[in-house]
Amino acid sequence: MTLQTGNYIAGCWQAGASSLENRNPSDTSDIIGHYAQATAAQVDEAVTAARQAQPLWWAAGIQKRHDVLMAIGTELMARSGEIGTLLAREEGKTMPEAKGEVYRAGQFFTYYAAEALRVIGDHAQSVRPGIEIDVRREPVGVVAVISPWNFPLATPSWKIAPALAYGNSVVWKPANLTPASAVALTEIITRQDIPQGLFNLVAGPGRDVGQRLVDHPGIDAISFTGSVSVGRGIAVSAVANMTKLQMEMGSKNPMLIMDDADMSLAVTHAANAAFGGTGQKCTAASRLIVHAAVHDEFAERLVKAALAFKVGHALDAGSQIGPVVSADQLAQNLDYVAKGRAEGAEVLAGGHRLERATEGYFMAPTVFAGTRNDMQINREEMFAPITCLIKVDSYAEALAVANDSAFGLTAGIMTRSLARASHFRATMRAGCIMVNLPTAGTDYHVPFGGRGASSYGPREQGSYAAEFYTSVKTSYVAAGVPE
Repeated sequence: MTLQTGNYIAGCWQAGASSLENRNPSDTSDIIGHYAQATAAQVDEAVTAARQAQPLWWAAGIQKRHDVLMAIGTELMARSGEIGTLLAREEGKTMPEAKGEVYRAGQFFTYYAAEALRVIGDHAQSVRPGIEIDVRREPVGVVAVISPWNFPLATPSWKIAPALAYGNSVVWKPANLTPASAVALTEIITRQDIPQGLFNLVAGPGRDVGQRLVDHPGIDAISFTGSVSVGRGIAVSAVANMTKLQMEMGSKNPMLIMDDADMSLAVTHAANAAFGGTGQKCTAASRLIVHAAVHDEFAERLVKAALAFKVGHALDAGSQIGPVVSADQLAQNLDYVAKGRAEGAEVLAGGHRLERATEGYFMAPTVFAGTRNDMQINREEMFAPITCLIKVDSYAEALAVANDSAFGLTAGIMTRSLARASHFRATMRAGCIMVNLPTAGTDYHVPFGGRGASSYGPREQGSYAAEFYTSVKTSYVAAGVPE
């Protein structure tokens, strides 16, 4: 793989004004490569190239788009072991998770390869005689994709694949913490038979490259995944240019543990949802709202589960949890531990950095007890292997606490009661509801997104993605009377 570059613009790899060193968070002595940072002029060049290439791609037709996306997806799945190893080295998730992410990225491309063939319009009767109405979907144009580091292949894939499937061109700015994964995906895409400039990769910090991209009047749509604060800034820029916008942002996902729950299943799902991926998932369960009748038993068993996890080097076969992604992220996590203690929460497990054979950013899975929903650790997304227990006296109180949040991405309930499960599905204000399942874990062929501060704009994934990546055109035709 090309380890000394990071920009692909107008059909060729380009150096930048500077480069970024990429190190392994499991072993900071392991340098993965150096990656070019784009300049403002290169961002402009990428947008110009994308605008020129998009009509050619749309004219190429649905079979062409199907074939290209199928080839990309097939290669990703076939190389999931190789690319997964690279992903694990730079992001820190364990090998099974990393391989699984690459394979899932491939599935997004193969799914949207099929969707490219299903762009079917509508025919409508007019209220006026002698007029036919045709409704069809057309590309929105040039799409800016801004993706995060926690799923460096899956998240951009579920944006890039539908963008290309529906006939758009793409300018992608990946997270600077995971440039190697971005280069790997770009190399696969650019080997396909596509117009030069259809797909562009511009790497660099959000304050420079990202801001230049979202401010650009040549961008027709922006799909962003990241923090709420950055999302709000992007929204301001998008409104100035009347740019179509889709954003997935923060979360504070609750899981309700009811007094009738299967306790073994509840502990397993809560632990996996809270600590899987080192807690660096927007779908992680960071608020465990537990009925008082089972609180102490659940807490005891959850602590045992947390202590039993093997935290280690992402490439080690026995590791169940890898390092956090960076030194800054680790410092932020430990700061939240300090804040929780200062607010009066009790640390039942974890709360500290771990030393391993290699120098890395390892952190013990952390369980807080005695927390209130108004504490900072229960209001803000921590993106850490930290979860908080909140004791409640009833289902009604649990539901009220769960809904008391600015966010609304995923939410789960552990219960044997069909009535509770049905009521929860109907009244929980979140985009994805899980019953007797972890809050993390979604399918690629159905819509994904949340409410409140978690999401803005049309849903991602599945056939619902067409709402964002296409524009609807309604045509009226005077049919006339045949002679």
